[in-house]
Amino acid sequence: MPSRKQRRRREKLQRHEYEYVIETEDGEEITVEKPVVAPKPDGKSTARPAARRGGREIPKPSMARVAKRTAIFGPLILVVVFWTGGDSTTASKVFTAVTLIAFFIPFSYLVDSIMYRVYSKRQRGADSG
Repeated sequence: MPSRKQRRRREKLQRHEYEYVIETEDGEEITVEKPVVAPKPDGKSTARPAARRGGREIPKPSMARVAKRTAIFGPLILVVVFWTGGDSTTASKVFTAVTLIAFFIPFSYLVDSIMYRVYSKRQRGADSG
């Protein structure tokens, strides 16, 4: 998606109907479809490298991040267990919620580490290729 600056530049180019011209050695002006870009002296092209895919960077897995996530989802799990618990006692609902949270913590860390590992492999592959 183009940035605001790129959109404005494109709109400006479409607003003004001027032609691209090349001036010859004799002083004549020749109209061309697109501007001619001279190659750099070192042989590299002036085109930008392809944009990387994948969005934002995946941070290393950490227990602090997992603790924050648990602090957000723990009360939600407790509310859902109380809401869907039916005729169970309060103690059994709390026990169920604590058990689910106990499974949530290592599973969350595992998912973070797998995502980081996949991201790292893709970065290494993109850098070498």
